[in-house]
Amino acid sequence: MLILSIDTCTKIGSVALYDTKEGLVGEININAKQNHSDLIMSTIDSLFSLTKRNIKEVDKIAVSTGPGSFTGIRIGVGIAKGLAYSLNKPIAGINELDLIAHNSNNNSTKVLAMIDARKERVFYGIYKWEKDELILEGEYGAEELRIILEKINTPILCLGDGAIIYKQLIEEILGEKAIFTKEVNSIPRAGILAEMAIEKEDNLFILEPYYVNKSQAEREKELSHN
Repeated sequence: MLILSIDTCTKIGSVALYDTKEGLVGEININAKQNHSDLIMSTIDSLFSLTKRNIKEVDKIAVSTGPGSFTGIRIGVGIAKGLAYSLNKPIAGINELDLIAHNSNNNSTKVLAMIDARKERVFYGIYKWEKDELILEGEYGAEELRIILEKINTPILCLGDGAIIYKQLIEEILGEKAIFTKEVNSIPRAGILAEMAIEKEDNLFILEPYYVNKSQAEREKELSHN
């Protein structure tokens, strides 16, 4: 099975082709200086060109559904659903925090996956290992990072761009309990996204972006009606 995976939830755009028999066929990661809508389709075209594969060979589309950038999420999910519909192929949506957390290969430590939401706020998920499976503790959230960190009392691996941007604050509050890895391991990768989607399938018509909290535009619209 050949899977095309797409992630545009953060400033790092990532696309990959993954074959369940051959493994990773190709992957492109790029720090988007412009809107993902100006870049992602040309990146997908380049991926097929470089790997000498054809989009008609694709058996499944995988996409990260958020949280992250509202615009980026909409672009990625919209493109993925459009491709799945036009190719008449199944689609699988994966949470971006789950994707970031699965960059961990240390199955003895909890994981704090974070996406920067600006002004020391993050989208986050806390994970623990049960045997060889990474499990979300509680629910996904959006909160001030200080509040999250003050509740942590065990060693924890910090991943995601939130771990990079707020490293000094994390070290200040958690001290030796904070574990960091190479910055590149905090980048969400479409190759991992594809692997996570192998056994997953969603309904194309009800698959929606996952935002955790509402966009500013949505909040302002609600306030205008009150």
